[in-house]
Amino acid sequence: MGMSVNTNVGAMLALQNLNKSNKMLETTQLHITTGLKVNGPKDDAATYAIAQRMRGDIAGMGAVKTALSNGEATVNVAITAGKAVADMLTEMKAKTVQANQAGLDTASKDALQNDFTSLRDQLTTIVQTAEFNGKNLITSAATSLTVLSTVDGSSISVAAQKLDTTTLGINASNISSGASAALVAIDAAINTVTSSLASLGSSSKRIDVQAEFTVQLVDILKEGVGNLVDADLAEESAALQSLQIKQQLGVQALSIANSGPQSILALFG
Repeated sequence: MGMSVNTNVGAMLALQNLNKSNKMLETTQLHITTGLKVNGPKDDAATYAIAQRMRGDIAGMGAVKTALSNGEATVNVAITAGKAVADMLTEMKAKTVQANQAGLDTASKDALQNDFTSLRDQLTTIVQTAEFNGKNLITSAATSLTVLSTVDGSSISVAAQKLDTTTLGINASNISSGASAALVAIDAAINTVTSSLASLGSSSKRIDVQAEFTVQLVDILKEGVGNLVDADLAEESAALQSLQIKQQLGVQALSIANSGPQSILALFG
């Protein structure tokens, strides 16, 4: 078209390109600021939707990880208490064997009985205090523990292992007057505790394996989300420098285009 002061095509084109450069520069600066190349559905709807679903899975896995940690701690408290109970029973057996020897005088038997009773009372105290987060797996009223293991609601069941003196059959044992019967009861109690510890140990191992797997799965999901939405900062840095130069050139081009109509004045000189 001819020369005109009303319509400056060059300036319009320069302004369009400058606005485009400015918009691209803003996008690149946002990527650098947030560290994300996909900040919302506007950037890439499909990728954003996939990433959000994966983030939901990660949040769910976090809840599972917490549940597994609590479950493992509860079982480990029971195991620690069970080991202490086993130690108490070992000491009680030693007292019982001493009381069972022939020719032992009454005073000695009474002294051994006092030690035996003290150990039994300590065993009771251990059982009653073996609690974590309100759950005790070894008291007389203990119930099974259900531990959430997956985001779909699957769980690991840990059977209660009652280790109180009544369940173990030693609540009425008296080594001063019935050492032989007490020895039989103590041996049976030791076998019961050993079996209970084996069961608790197996459950603890299962929870530990599931917890470790959950941690690894969360890491994999986080890596997957990162691959989808994280910005390549080296690439963004290079793009930033390029766009800054384009912006400067665009400003210069617009300035040149705006000065074009000034040449019309020469026609009327």
